[in-house]
Amino acid sequence: MTTALELAEQLRKREVSSVELVRKTLDEIRTHDRELGAFVEVAARRALMQARRADALRARGSRAPFLGVPTAIKDHEPVRGLGTRIGSRAFRWLVSPIDGYVARACRRAGFVIIGKTSCSELTILPFVHSALHAPTRNPHDRTRYSGGSSGGAATAVAAGMLPIAPGSDGGGSIRIPAAFCGLIGFKTGRGVVPNPYGMLDIVDISSIGPLARTVRDAAAMTDALVQHPDGSFVRAVDTAVASPLRVKVLVQAPLTNVDVAAEHAAAAVAVGRRLEQLGHTVSDAGPLAKDLDEVLPIMARMVARIPLLPGMVRLLEPATLWLRERGRGITRSDVLALADRLTREILTWFGDADIVVTPTVAQPPPRVGAFDGLDGERVFRSAAGLGAFTAPFNITGQPAITIPWGTTASGLPIGVQLVGRLGSDKLLIALAARLTGEAR
Repeated sequence: MTTALELAEQLRKREVSSVELVRKTLDEIRTHDRELGAFVEVAARRALMQARRADALRARGSRAPFLGVPTAIKDHEPVRGLGTRIGSRAFRWLVSPIDGYVARACRRAGFVIIGKTSCSELTILPFVHSALHAPTRNPHDRTRYSGGSSGGAATAVAAGMLPIAPGSDGGGSIRIPAAFCGLIGFKTGRGVVPNPYGMLDIVDISSIGPLARTVRDAAAMTDALVQHPDGSFVRAVDTAVASPLRVKVLVQAPLTNVDVAAEHAAAAVAVGRRLEQLGHTVSDAGPLAKDLDEVLPIMARMVARIPLLPGMVRLLEPATLWLRERGRGITRSDVLALADRLTREILTWFGDADIVVTPTVAQPPPRVGAFDGLDGERVFRSAAGLGAFTAPFNITGQPAITIPWGTTASGLPIGVQLVGRLGSDKLLIALAARLTGEAR
């Protein structure tokens, strides 16, 4: 498949026009998405208008890095004139009059916004299946979910409908679907990309980032998303990594009562061995044991604080209603104190490591319908284990990236997560590029 940067280069060389590229993209969506469910809205006429404008701007000498390349925006992000359903029937009527941060950043970079990709209701669950729309399926096995909450973005990129797409990550929502779909998923560290959800996300656990087929594409989209893009993430792809780094490998799930599949643990161990071959010092990490109820108040309060009218509340999914009820009575000071304590504990556990390697997820993607018939609490608790390895580093704000590392015996992608110290975002990009063989 052609990468986003390769398409941008073809457009610059006039080997293809943006109109041709967008028409091909729309054809791919029409052919494949009825079964996959990656998109909740496709704005074909608008996209073709943007493409014509991109071709005209190129003729006038515009050098926007992704001028004319198609992408789509996750459905909880506002896009002018398009719906913002946030994966929920409660918001099915909402059309945004403005672009949000992500849409503005993508337009500045020259992307053509094709439409909106699916997400779980209020971006809570790590799979996408609600009363609003059909389940979002995994292109590698259509009987399985593609993960969440950025499931539509992952499916669209993995199925070749889009070359790249932005997502958001408040507990693994970029990394989980990227791992399930065999993609690169990059959660930048706290403050690298502005957090548009600050009024609700007082702990600042959320991050915007790319889902891509290559580290280089992910780096280039990150450059587009940062507030003052300078191209430094793309340059980091080919930057030498000083050795030896102190690397620790964790294969025991941080959330208790979560079993780790042998193939997923073996992939993390294999990445550790590869890093050792590259000259780094590798050791086993000690256990990081946390109970779900210990960290639950952070998300529960966020969900409880989302302003909804009574008629909208009645339309919410059972898991959302349960979590919203759990968040009532949790105060701002409660959450800030909890996040501060957990951050100190996790960073103490991280210790002197430069990098921690883990499986991105503990198990293969769940089968479509796996949570049918469960009440709200059981849905949430059953699905929460998918974020066991990812969520702790949203609390600390550390950067993390998932890279594909082989497949299971049944052919499903396996993702391995690299977690860095605060401020080591570009080191993670450089290291990921070496592990995937992309560095020059």
